[in-house]
Amino acid sequence: MSTTTALDPTFAAARPTRRRTLRSVGAVLGGLVATFVATTAVDIMLHAAGVYPALGVRMADALFLLALGYRIPLNIGGSYVAARLAPDRPLRHALALGWVGVVIATVGAIALGSQGPIWYALANIVIALPCAWVGGKIASRG
Repeated sequence: MSTTTALDPTFAAARPTRRRTLRSVGAVLGGLVATFVATTAVDIMLHAAGVYPALGVRMADALFLLALGYRIPLNIGGSYVAARLAPDRPLRHALALGWVGVVIATVGAIALGSQGPIWYALANIVIALPCAWVGGKIASRG
């Protein structure tokens, strides 16, 4: 069986495709993890510094604006990471992460909608793809 498999041209062609697919998935996951770690770290620092109230206490709308303000560059950064890790077509990988962001932000808006202003939940959905595009474009240039 191994001799037949090794000589089979479709088997040989499938191996690089499988590896490339795994690298593509890894690139998008890498960008997602980078974004999650960075945003969570900033959130924790702002809670520890007393800028944000204790967990479970609703923030003032101005603080949600602050959160959105740093999520934009951090989302761009995560998309940049996805694009740089991509085996090819960096912008496509960054945009794939953007679509993942749209899904996550939509689920978050549905699940946590009453814990913050609706504009914040909607803004997170709206910024996902433009941030991904910018991150992908920056990575494509460098």
